[in-house]
Amino acid sequence: MSVRVAAVVANWNGGEENLDCLRSLVAHGIAEPDVVFVDNGSTDGSLDRVVAQYPRAAVIRNPSNLGFGEASNQGAKLALERGADAVFFVNNDVVLPARTLARLVAELEGDPALGIVGPRVLYRDDPTRVWAAGGMLTWRENLSTLLGHGERDADAFRATRDVDYVAGCALLATRACLAKTGLFDATYFAYMEDVDLCLRAKAAGFGVRMVGEVSVLHATSSATGGGYNPRRKWMMGVNSIWFLRRHARASQWGRFVAFDVVPLPFLWVAGLFRGRANAVAAKGLGIVDGLRGKRVTAEAIREGAGWLW
Repeated sequence: MSVRVAAVVANWNGGEENLDCLRSLVAHGIAEPDVVFVDNGSTDGSLDRVVAQYPRAAVIRNPSNLGFGEASNQGAKLALERGADAVFFVNNDVVLPARTLARLVAELEGDPALGIVGPRVLYRDDPTRVWAAGGMLTWRENLSTLLGHGERDADAFRATRDVDYVAGCALLATRACLAKTGLFDATYFAYMEDVDLCLRAKAAGFGVRMVGEVSVLHATSSATGGGYNPRRKWMMGVNSIWFLRRHARASQWGRFVAFDVVPLPFLWVAGLFRGRANAVAAKGLGIVDGLRGKRVTAEAIREGAGWLW
């Protein structure tokens, strides 16, 4: 690759998946010293295993969980200081099939207007299904939608297209884009920081594109339980409010209220029969907490810190 790419991998008790991820990155041509592994105070021994198998990787050790955004920013700063032309933010539960990274780099090289690109993302446990083929803002439930989410992989998702955002689990950004736009807003801690970054990149004049010809395999939200986990829903509720404060017009606030807030009591009743009532309640609590000025922190999402988790 003529473009020097550094990969940034944030870890919090990621277990053996870290090794799969790093093995995949090195196999795709990223030099081991250009892999920046940021550990957020893991207690499962995963950091030691990474250091033992990848002794030349750059390692940042945080004493506690600072969140995905801050850890990724630490890694990106180090990568850029060391001369990287582009930074590949990769979740530690992601692996890359053949050609993925080279194709993403080629897309950046072929269109200087681009600032951020990403592949389509498939479920690691079922690569026939799409987790995301880029994302678009709707200002409705969860504010945005992952294109193709949960659907069978098909030609429609393999097309390359401009999108509002690409998922932060596999996001390649140029040095020029990050220099002008800035890094992730670490106050999100986790969730919505990728959408926020892509919107800021587009506002600064950079293109954001999903390269559907290639893919990554993603284990999906393993650190917070994924899906209808109450902690994840609370985090999304809090961060939705902060995202709206930063980006939304009055009409967009109105759409969010109509489609994400008003239905919550009905969803809670339905959730009683589907085992999702706590998650719905957590989403509502997160919205209220966001309006009260609360932020997501490691302490707030600690096991037992909330009455819903």
